[in-house]
Amino acid sequence: MTSILVLNGPNLNLLGTRQPEIYGSTTLAEIEAICDMAGAIHGASVTCLQSNHEGELVEAIHAARGVHDAIVMNAGAYTHTSIAIMDAIKSTGTPTIELHLSNIHAREPFRHKSYIAPVAVGQICGFGADGYRLAIEAALAYLDQMPS
Repeated sequence: MTSILVLNGPNLNLLGTRQPEIYGSTTLAEIEAICDMAGAIHGASVTCLQSNHEGELVEAIHAARGVHDAIVMNAGAYTHTSIAIMDAIKSTGTPTIELHLSNIHAREPFRHKSYIAPVAVGQICGFGADGYRLAIEAALAYLDQMPS
């Protein structure tokens, strides 16, 4: 069975109440349920983890190697600052889809730079909570195209 790790970074534990005009009213628990359902529909297992700590996210990326087939990652603000997360993704070689609830390219200029984008398979942003389903489907489609 294909296994997807969904990683959520800082402040995403506050979804549903944190700036709903930007991030929507869907809670992290509801997003995790969306991820579980998306995986189940396609016969994949999904594991979700959220952390406000950069090192914990790096450790999760390291631990995914050989356990999960792909990662869907919403690194939150670490997207724009974390060379450590970028290096972890690159070092493990686990295909990673970068995900954002809002369209980071239509927001403040400092959000336009992503350290994850150069090492990600692709990026999905601006589709709110539905982006998680789209990212899981994109990860599965990517894995299906990989040579056996």
